[in-house]
Amino acid sequence: MTKKISKRLQALHEKVQDRLYEPAEALQLLKDTATAKFVESAEAHIRLGIDPKYTDQQLRTTVILPKGTGQTVRIAVIARGEKVNEASEAGANIVGSEELIEEIQKGMMDFDVLIATPDMMPKVAKLGRLLGPRGLMPSPKGGTVTFDLPQAIEEFKAGKLEFRADKTGIVHVMFGKVNFEVGDLLVNLKALQECIDRNKPSGSKGRYWRTINISSTMGPAIPLEISSLRDIKLSELT
Repeated sequence: MTKKISKRLQALHEKVQDRLYEPAEALQLLKDTATAKFVESAEAHIRLGIDPKYTDQQLRTTVILPKGTGQTVRIAVIARGEKVNEASEAGANIVGSEELIEEIQKGMMDFDVLIATPDMMPKVAKLGRLLGPRGLMPSPKGGTVTFDLPQAIEEFKAGKLEFRADKTGIVHVMFGKVNFEVGDLLVNLKALQECIDRNKPSGSKGRYWRTINISSTMGPAIPLEISSLRDIKLSELT
Protein backbone atom coordinates (compact mmCIF):
# COMPACT_ATOMS: atom_id res chain seq x y z
CA MET A 1 0.00 0.00 0.00
CA THR A 2 1.56 3.28 -1.14
CA LYS A 3 1.44 6.23 1.20
CA LYS A 4 -0.81 9.03 -0.08
CA ILE A 5 0.96 12.38 -0.44
CA SER A 6 -1.05 15.41 0.68
CA LYS A 7 -1.97 18.06 -1.88
CA ARG A 8 0.24 20.55 -0.03
CA LEU A 9 3.30 18.31 -0.26
CA GLN A 10 2.54 17.35 -3.85
CA ALA A 11 2.45 21.04 -4.80
CA LEU A 12 5.78 21.61 -3.05
CA HIS A 13 7.36 18.62 -4.84
CA GLU A 14 6.33 20.16 -8.16
CA LYS A 15 8.39 23.25 -7.36
CA VAL A 16 11.59 21.13 -7.30
CA GLN A 17 12.96 20.52 -10.79
CA ASP A 18 14.73 17.28 -11.80
CA ARG A 19 18.25 18.74 -11.70
CA LEU A 20 21.08 19.62 -9.36
CA TYR A 21 20.80 23.06 -7.79
CA GLU A 22 23.49 25.61 -7.01
CA PRO A 23 23.82 26.05 -3.21
CA ALA A 24 22.29 29.55 -2.84
CA GLU A 25 19.44 28.73 -5.23
CA ALA A 26 18.72 25.47 -3.37
CA LEU A 27 18.66 27.25 -0.01
CA GLN A 28 16.22 29.87 -1.30
CA LEU A 29 14.00 27.06 -2.61
CA LEU A 30 14.24 25.33 0.79
CA LYS A 31 12.90 28.51 2.42
CA ASP A 32 10.17 28.84 -0.22
CA THR A 33 8.97 25.26 0.32
CA ALA A 34 8.85 25.52 4.14
CA THR A 35 5.12 26.10 4.61
CA ALA A 36 4.39 24.38 7.92
CA LYS A 37 2.80 26.35 10.77
CA PHE A 38 6.00 26.22 12.83
CA VAL A 39 9.59 27.31 12.18
CA GLU A 40 11.02 24.26 10.44
CA SER A 41 14.63 23.10 10.63
CA ALA A 42 16.94 23.14 7.61
CA GLU A 43 18.26 19.60 7.13
CA ALA A 44 21.02 18.03 5.05
CA HIS A 45 20.92 14.37 4.00
CA ILE A 46 24.28 13.27 2.62
CA ARG A 47 24.98 9.85 1.10
CA LEU A 48 28.67 9.00 1.47
CA GLY A 49 30.77 6.28 -0.15
CA ILE A 50 31.36 4.45 3.13
CA ASP A 51 30.23 1.19 4.72
CA PRO A 52 30.03 1.86 8.49
CA LYS A 53 30.07 -1.86 9.37
CA TYR A 54 33.86 -1.54 8.94
CA THR A 55 35.59 0.41 11.71
CA ASP A 56 37.80 2.34 9.24
CA GLN A 57 34.72 3.56 7.34
CA GLN A 58 32.78 5.05 10.25
CA LEU A 59 32.09 8.76 10.59
CA ARG A 60 31.26 10.29 13.95
CA THR A 61 32.36 13.80 14.73
CA THR A 62 31.22 17.32 15.67
CA VAL A 63 30.78 20.53 13.72
CA ILE A 64 30.50 24.07 15.04
CA LEU A 65 27.89 25.92 12.97
CA PRO A 66 29.18 29.52 12.75
CA LYS A 67 25.65 30.97 12.62
CA GLY A 68 24.30 28.71 15.38
CA THR A 69 21.51 26.14 15.24
CA GLY A 70 18.57 28.43 15.94
CA GLN A 71 17.66 26.15 18.84
CA THR A 72 17.86 26.49 22.59
CA VAL A 73 20.09 23.58 23.58
CA ARG A 74 19.41 21.87 26.91
CA ILE A 75 22.61 20.47 28.38
CA ALA A 76 22.91 17.84 31.11
CA VAL A 77 26.22 17.13 32.85
CA ILE A 78 27.23 14.09 34.88
CA ALA A 79 30.17 14.92 37.12
CA ARG A 80 31.26 14.77 40.76
CA GLY A 81 32.75 17.03 43.39
CA GLU A 82 33.69 20.59 42.43
CA LYS A 83 32.94 19.82 38.77
CA VAL A 84 29.22 19.79 39.60
CA ASN A 85 29.34 23.45 40.68
CA GLU A 86 31.59 24.28 37.73
CA ALA A 87 29.01 22.88 35.30
CA SER A 88 26.16 24.80 36.96
CA GLU A 89 28.08 28.07 36.84
CA ALA A 90 28.93 27.46 33.16
CA GLY A 91 25.23 27.28 32.25
CA ALA A 92 24.36 23.57 32.25
CA ASN A 93 20.60 23.01 32.57
CA ILE A 94 20.79 19.77 34.56
CA VAL A 95 23.75 18.67 36.69
CA GLY A 96 24.27 15.64 38.90
CA SER A 97 26.27 12.56 39.77
CA GLU A 98 25.00 9.03 40.51
CA GLU A 99 21.50 10.36 41.22
CA LEU A 100 21.28 11.86 37.70
CA ILE A 101 22.32 8.51 36.21
CA GLU A 102 19.47 6.89 38.15
CA GLU A 103 16.98 9.50 36.91
CA ILE A 104 18.02 8.88 33.30
CA GLN A 105 17.66 5.13 33.87
CA LYS A 106 14.07 5.79 34.97
CA GLY A 107 13.36 7.64 31.72
CA MET A 108 14.24 11.29 32.38
CA MET A 109 15.34 12.69 29.00
CA ASP A 110 14.88 16.45 29.37
CA PHE A 111 18.11 17.33 27.55
CA ASP A 112 19.57 17.58 24.03
CA VAL A 113 23.23 17.00 24.92
CA LEU A 114 24.74 14.90 27.71
CA ILE A 115 28.29 15.68 28.83
CA ALA A 116 30.22 13.54 31.32
CA THR A 117 33.61 13.86 32.97
CA PRO A 118 36.00 10.95 32.21
CA ASP A 119 35.98 9.72 35.84
CA MET A 120 32.19 9.20 35.64
CA MET A 121 32.21 7.22 32.39
CA PRO A 122 32.47 3.75 34.02
CA LYS A 123 29.13 4.50 35.73
CA VAL A 124 27.63 6.22 32.68
CA ALA A 125 28.43 3.10 30.62
CA LYS A 126 25.30 1.38 32.02
CA LEU A 127 23.21 3.97 30.12
CA GLY A 128 24.61 2.88 26.76
CA ARG A 129 21.63 0.79 25.71
CA LEU A 130 19.27 3.64 26.58
CA LEU A 131 21.26 6.59 25.20
CA GLY A 132 23.04 4.95 22.26
CA PRO A 133 20.01 4.63 19.94
CA ARG A 134 19.09 8.27 20.67
CA GLY A 135 22.59 9.51 19.83
CA LEU A 136 23.01 10.90 23.36
CA MET A 137 25.76 8.66 24.74
CA PRO A 138 28.79 10.78 25.75
CA SER A 139 31.92 10.09 23.71
CA PRO A 140 35.41 11.61 23.51
CA LYS A 141 35.05 11.87 19.71
CA GLY A 142 31.86 13.84 20.12
CA GLY A 143 33.48 16.25 22.60
CA THR A 144 31.05 15.14 25.30
CA VAL A 145 33.56 13.36 27.55
CA THR A 146 35.80 16.04 29.03
CA PHE A 147 37.03 17.70 32.21
CA ASP A 148 36.86 21.13 30.50
CA LEU A 149 33.15 21.57 31.17
CA PRO A 150 32.89 25.37 30.67
CA GLN A 151 34.34 25.15 27.15
CA ALA A 152 32.21 22.15 26.16
CA ILE A 153 29.02 23.79 27.47
CA GLU A 154 29.82 27.08 25.73
CA GLU A 155 30.48 25.35 22.38
CA PHE A 156 27.29 23.28 22.41
CA LYS A 157 25.22 26.30 23.45
CA ALA A 158 26.79 28.32 20.60
CA GLY A 159 26.02 25.84 17.81
CA LYS A 160 28.22 22.76 18.12
CA LEU A 161 26.51 19.60 16.87
CA GLU A 162 27.50 15.96 17.03
CA PHE A 163 26.57 13.81 14.05
CA ARG A 164 27.34 10.39 12.62
CA ALA A 165 26.73 8.36 9.48
CA ASP A 166 23.92 5.83 9.89
CA LYS A 167 24.38 2.14 9.03
CA THR A 168 23.67 2.85 5.35
CA GLY A 169 26.38 5.54 5.16
CA ILE A 170 23.98 8.51 5.18
CA VAL A 171 24.51 11.58 7.36
CA HIS A 172 21.34 13.35 8.52
CA VAL A 173 22.09 16.67 10.19
CA MET A 174 20.23 19.89 10.96
CA PHE A 175 22.16 23.02 9.96
CA GLY A 176 19.85 25.86 10.99
CA LYS A 177 16.27 27.09 10.81
CA VAL A 178 14.26 28.17 7.78
CA ASN A 179 13.92 31.70 9.18
CA PHE A 180 17.71 32.18 8.80
CA GLU A 181 18.92 34.34 5.89
CA VAL A 182 20.13 32.34 2.86
CA GLY A 183 23.67 33.62 3.50
CA ASP A 184 23.68 32.32 7.08
CA LEU A 185 22.36 28.92 6.00
CA LEU A 186 25.08 28.79 3.35
CA VAL A 187 27.79 29.53 5.94
CA ASN A 188 26.53 26.68 8.14
CA LEU A 189 26.18 24.25 5.21
CA LYS A 190 29.70 25.07 4.01
CA ALA A 191 31.09 24.51 7.53
CA LEU A 192 29.34 21.11 7.56
CA GLN A 193 30.77 20.16 4.15
CA GLU A 194 34.31 21.07 5.22
CA CYS A 195 33.92 19.12 8.46
CA ILE A 196 32.78 15.98 6.60
CA ASP A 197 35.71 16.27 4.18
CA ARG A 198 38.17 16.87 7.02
CA ASN A 199 36.97 13.75 8.84
CA LYS A 200 36.89 11.43 5.80
CA PRO A 201 37.32 7.84 7.11
CA SER A 202 40.62 6.25 6.10
CA GLY A 203 38.83 3.21 4.62
CA SER A 204 36.53 5.18 2.30
CA LYS A 205 36.81 3.80 -1.25
CA GLY A 206 35.90 5.41 -4.56
CA ARG A 207 33.83 8.59 -4.65
CA TYR A 208 33.34 9.91 -1.12
CA TRP A 209 30.37 12.27 -1.69
CA ARG A 210 27.60 10.46 -3.58
CA THR A 211 24.57 12.77 -3.17
CA ILE A 212 23.44 15.65 -1.01
CA ASN A 213 19.83 16.73 -0.59
CA ILE A 214 18.60 19.54 1.60
CA SER A 215 15.07 20.09 2.86
CA SER A 216 12.99 21.74 5.52
CA THR A 217 11.51 19.46 8.20
CA MET A 218 8.22 19.01 6.30
CA GLY A 219 9.39 19.98 2.82
CA PRO A 220 10.58 18.16 -0.31
CA ALA A 221 14.18 17.06 -0.93
CA ILE A 222 16.24 19.44 -3.07
CA PRO A 223 19.32 17.90 -4.78
CA LEU A 224 22.48 19.99 -4.50
CA GLU A 225 25.50 20.28 -6.80
CA ILE A 226 28.32 19.04 -4.55
CA SER A 227 31.23 20.49 -6.55
CA SER A 228 29.66 23.98 -6.43
CA LEU A 229 29.42 23.77 -2.64
CA ARG A 230 33.03 22.64 -2.43
CA ASP A 231 34.21 25.53 -4.64
CA ILE A 232 32.86 28.12 -2.19
CA LYS A 233 35.42 29.51 0.26
CA LEU A 234 34.11 29.81 3.84
CA SER A 235 36.43 32.78 4.45
CA GLU A 236 34.60 34.70 1.68
CA LEU A 237 31.21 34.08 3.29
CA THR A 238 32.02 35.21 6.83
